[in-house]
Amino acid sequence: MKCRGLSVILAMALVAGCEGNTPTPTPSQAVAVAPSAPPVAAPVAAPVAAPVSGPERRVLAFGDSLFAGYRLGSRESYPAKLETALRAQGINARVTNAGVSGDTSAAGRQRLTFVLGSMPARPDLAIVELGGNDLLRGIAPSETGANLTAILDELKRRNVPVLLMGMRAPPNMGDAFVAEFDGLYPRLARQYGTALVPFFMEPIYGKPALQQADHVHPTAAGVDAMVAATADDVAKALPKAP
Repeated sequence: MKCRGLSVILAMALVAGCEGNTPTPTPSQAVAVAPSAPPVAAPVAAPVAAPVSGPERRVLAFGDSLFAGYRLGSRESYPAKLETALRAQGINARVTNAGVSGDTSAAGRQRLTFVLGSMPARPDLAIVELGGNDLLRGIAPSETGANLTAILDELKRRNVPVLLMGMRAPPNMGDAFVAEFDGLYPRLARQYGTALVPFFMEPIYGKPALQQADHVHPTAAGVDAMVAATADDVAKALPKAP
């Protein structure tokens, strides 16, 4: 599934029925306000970001097109905006984007060792986001579970804490399939003691304005919503700095 990417939203959509910037005016272009006009309220000051401090915290974002930033700019992907959000909290975060569009859990399992070996140091946290493409291909939940288990085993062997991004199956997959698939992420989180975001796509689900024209991938604004909903989960999952 090259560069079609992924999302549970696509499967759910199938169930449901399925820049130029305006230049800043120069002083000569400004319109004078009549003396009788009501006073303009002063703009509300933006929140002041916390100063970044402490040792660098390395976060590995390991997933598919939802991390890769399908059809978005290099600084508009979830990992890029997550890094900005964490640094705004004062965390000296460096987020490595290891998302590959179209990856299934099996493909992620195959490349995990290479990705970890290519990093200059062991990550302080790995965010694992895989399984949506398994849904689109109708892969048995048992296979998805086996692959995710192997991924978590490898990260545990390397002493890398994990935040697991959960997915949910669409109802048209059948009650048995849905129950088995949806239960994978909570079960694995309990088994491995990992942090869990129950449904990574929740912030944009049912919100076309936050989805690209394919009704699958988030727009830049959609990514903002996803980061806003999960940045605190990532911050909490990071182990305390030494």
